[in-house]
Amino acid sequence: MSNKTTNKIAQDILKRLERYQPTIAQSRIGHITDLADGVARISGLHDISFNEMLEFKNGRKGVAINLEQDSIGAIILGEYLGLSENDEVAGTGRLLSIPVSDMLLGRVINPLGEPIDGKGGVKSKTEYPLEKIAPGVTSREPVTKPLQTGIKAIDSMIPIGRGQRELIIGDRGTGKTALVLDTIINQKHENVICIYVAIGQKTSRVAQFVNELEKNKAMGHTIIVAANASDPASFQYIAPYSGCAIAEYFMDQGKDVLVVYDDLSKHAWAWRQISLVLRRPSGREAYPGDIFYLHSRLLERACRVDEKHGGGSITALPIIETQAGDLSAYIPTNVISITDGQIYLEPDLFFSGIRPAINVGLSVSRVGGNAQEKAMKQVAGKMRLDLAQYRDLAAFAQFASDLDPVTRNQIERGARMTELLKQPQFAPMPVQEQVVLLWAGNNGYLDEIPVEKVSEYENKFLEYIRTVQAKILQEINKVKKIDENTEKLLKKAAEDFKKRF
Repeated sequence: MSNKTTNKIAQDILKRLERYQPTIAQSRIGHITDLADGVARISGLHDISFNEMLEFKNGRKGVAINLEQDSIGAIILGEYLGLSENDEVAGTGRLLSIPVSDMLLGRVINPLGEPIDGKGGVKSKTEYPLEKIAPGVTSREPVTKPLQTGIKAIDSMIPIGRGQRELIIGDRGTGKTALVLDTIINQKHENVICIYVAIGQKTSRVAQFVNELEKNKAMGHTIIVAANASDPASFQYIAPYSGCAIAEYFMDQGKDVLVVYDDLSKHAWAWRQISLVLRRPSGREAYPGDIFYLHSRLLERACRVDEKHGGGSITALPIIETQAGDLSAYIPTNVISITDGQIYLEPDLFFSGIRPAINVGLSVSRVGGNAQEKAMKQVAGKMRLDLAQYRDLAAFAQFASDLDPVTRNQIERGARMTELLKQPQFAPMPVQEQVVLLWAGNNGYLDEIPVEKVSEYENKFLEYIRTVQAKILQEINKVKKIDENTEKLLKKAAEDFKKRF
């Protein structure tokens, strides 16, 4: 090598040394002492915060959830089989958070915000923490604006308001997911963003759900957060908090959001599994002592905030699966006490062909008529009580030989109203059409129709109203109530149609 080349290299090294600025980097390193079922015990990390993200080797993420005197307990987010004892673990100084952006709409993601639908990545500049203190009393607004589900039985008797938490509860296979699927489809025209959190569901079932939304052109306003049955318990545990964090991002923009947690029974199972591996003391049904707080801190974040804080809302529809209709089990009673009412789906009704299989007597909305349009209030006033009485009378009438005329009329009317409230899947109905149908039922226009012909009457009457009497629907939609003029038009339309039918 020539002297010229050597001098050039030496000058280059000197220039680099002049430019070099020494920096001090501090990193907190610990080591895995124990590892089992996606849960690690780590020593050497003394200044870690609760819910702080940790970094394992090969870029795997974890989160600290047990802070003890000599060690910490952490859950590993994702695949943990490549890790072993003595591996290094670093603290990141960041709380567990998820990237959020408008580009998430129409996508299927995992609880860390990574797309799993094969449609490419999602760019995001903003991150929201998974755990957040719920808005205080002073920043909340009363729940007064309805969230229309498009399901006659719910919108009329168990109304849901924007910012409410309404539990959907029932045995396996009674139509809980079908109910929320129809509700999400109905938000197409309601300007509500929907987030569906699938916890511990089969991958094929989630794919089917996505397929139905795409078929009904409802995927554009929906985000699906999926922690499938094959995913680790850690994913199933953080999934609802991820869905809630995304919802808060949209709520902060002043938008209305609907979040469905399907279902919180499996979420509780995942937390029980993690807690038992962490050797936390177990209580009733082997659940840890903080199982109530697990769901209360999640569902309290659903609310409607005032204009000063953006005026947005999060409506939560948690789902709980019961065993043999037992509403008094530990998790069902916990979640019933946290929510603003429940919709109970009964297997006996489902198998007798009444779908949606809503038990009117055990279902309630604690927001009630406050979140209902006046037109719906006018037609649905006594309906819930009448239907609950009808079920009792119908059971009693099986053993009675002769009934007085009043009881007989009540049973006849109840049978027709029950038939009228039946609704096929993927057919959510605009609220003004529901009002017209329920008005006809309450005013006796179905009393002379045979029960088996009620469905045919409903379809043809709606077709007649939509085509010949469209003015009635426009009027109800505009003034949101049935005034004297609308009542006259409805009477005339119902009588004219009766002659044709």
